Amino acid sequence: MGLLLKILLPLVGLFLAVYFYSKEDFKPEMLRGKRVIITGASSGIGEQMAYHLAQMGAHVLVTARTEAKLQKVVAQCLELGAASAHYVNGSMEDMRLAEAVVKEAKQLWGGLDMLILNHIGYTYFNYFNGDVEHIRKLLETNFLSYVAMTVSALPMLKESTGSIVVVSSKAGKIGIPFAASYSATKFALDGFFSSLRQELIIENINVSITLCILGHIATETSQKMASHVLRSPAALKEECALEIIKSGALRKRELHYPYSSVKIPLLIRDWAPEFLDSLTRNNLNVENVKRS
Repeated sequence: MGLLLKILLPLVGLFLAVYFYSKEDFKPEMLRGKRVIITGASSGIGEQMAYHLAQMGAHVLVTARTEAKLQKVVAQCLELGAASAHYVNGSMEDMRLAEAVVKEAKQLWGGLDMLILNHIGYTYFNYFNGDVEHIRKLLETNFLSYVAMTVSALPMLKESTGSIVVVSSKAGKIGIPFAASYSATKFALDGFFSSLRQELIIENINVSITLCILGHIATETSQKMASHVLRSPAALKEECALEIIKSGALRKRELHYPYSSVKIPLLIRDWAPEFLDSLTRNNLNVENVKRS
């Protein structure tokens, strides 16, 4: 045992030293002049990311369903100092929109540096009622459109050695009651993009993939869908948006935000899954959930 400790301790120390001294600090200048697509950008985290990027001097192309909201976001981005700001409106239920947005970026800028996938389809936090059609539609919006947009954007991202940022959820790592349909789509994102990252590395393609594992964030959508269920306090969407941008710019593998409320459950999951299930259930207002 003593010999094992003598070997392990120096190795752990070396690992920690390399980790901390190799960490690159984020600088807003990293995004100046960068060409960025942000989906789901008419409100919530996506809207706040657009504003942060505008202040950093990036070119932004935002997309969402509601044109009037996108027009306001673009106007605000230009006031904040964006190098340029444009929008494409439409629903990601239509797979053709994913390709159309990427084509617009190519026409506007001739290339792309960062693709931020952030949109979600409407769902409910309730007992699963057997609605398979709802799951199918949600998979098209929350998963397949992410894949379609990535496929369209990869040629330009390869040229720029760019980044893909995927906004996911703790519900894509841990099964959350009353969110079976939503959780399924987020687990799918984790599986696809984690596998794709490996393939890009094998092929020596310098395109980074950052998975953003988010907890409870104070957005309009989350408040509408899940505020009656979740007991945990919600983190600010403005701060969350900035952390996502930082993680993408630094080409991190994963972002856990808020850190403690996401990272600790993930650590417990591997060692005491039943205990984690119990903690998860106890953090929900089950009495507020009605069977449909």
